[in-house]
Amino acid sequence: MKAAVVHEVGGVPRYEDFPDPVPREGEVVVRVRAVAVENVDRAIVAGQHYAAARYLTELPMIPTFDGVGELADGTLVTFGDLRPPYGALAELCAVDARLTRPIPAGIDPAVLSALSSAVTAMSIRTAGELDRGQTVLVQGGTGVAGRLTIKIARLLGAGRIVATGRDDDQLRELRELGADTVINTAVPDDDLLRAYRGALGDGYHVIADYLWGRPTGLLLRALIPETFALGQRTRLIQIGELAGAEVALPAASLRTSGLQIVGAATGFDADTFAAVYEQVLSWIRAGELTIELETVPLRDIEAAWCRTDLRGRRLVVTP
Repeated sequence: MKAAVVHEVGGVPRYEDFPDPVPREGEVVVRVRAVAVENVDRAIVAGQHYAAARYLTELPMIPTFDGVGELADGTLVTFGDLRPPYGALAELCAVDARLTRPIPAGIDPAVLSALSSAVTAMSIRTAGELDRGQTVLVQGGTGVAGRLTIKIARLLGAGRIVATGRDDDQLRELRELGADTVINTAVPDDDLLRAYRGALGDGYHVIADYLWGRPTGLLLRALIPETFALGQRTRLIQIGELAGAEVALPAASLRTSGLQIVGAATGFDADTFAAVYEQVLSWIRAGELTIELETVPLRDIEAAWCRTDLRGRRLVVTP
């Protein structure tokens, strides 16, 4: 079969021949139809993600671990949790039959392959416990997941949405998506600190943080209260680390600010995931939620993997 093949840690996948997967007991062969490539996939190949130790056990290997495919009887399914060195960026995959799920009728497989970003964005409710009328801050709003978080915050009834990014043109686009206030993080520290405080209003009730690093370090300083009055709750959801893997956490930012820091998986279990998945699907069916895609054929994976011009569109590969 043809596949996207990585030969070394940090390498770029190349379109090459690779041995067909041989299914083990309990596995089925899936003909791949669509695979979304996310930041986590690139981080794993680069050896910079905590899951890299599992997926880089053998080289050469095929990246990504989930997608949409077709069973031998023509049934379209989602699939995931593949057995290294096999990944989803290939013509064929051997998949645990228990981890395949028939896809709903009427939804493009390419859209469905990118649904995980929308599910992650729903952490503003599952982990952030967002209520209608509250304020959401999206740290890193110009990426795919950040844009979806803005859209979903509106659908969930957020009263005010603040979004950050590094590009003024893209920040203007975020206003069109529903952000009330935008903040450019590519400014000196003092200016960014003032911007966070200036947009604070009655508080950031839920923060979806795709950045971490410097911007979040400054945000934590901005949350430090100026009096002994007890602050209302601010729940920061740690989702990504596009701006850095570490952050300084001032004690004062926790003591009386009401700040709580939780991970994106907080509040998720099998039942919650099913409910979130169905909610996202219903918005997509109704045309209330859209996911911007850039679809490329598998043969172009080497150039596509390195693209930096997607501007909020999710890369989807179709074998």
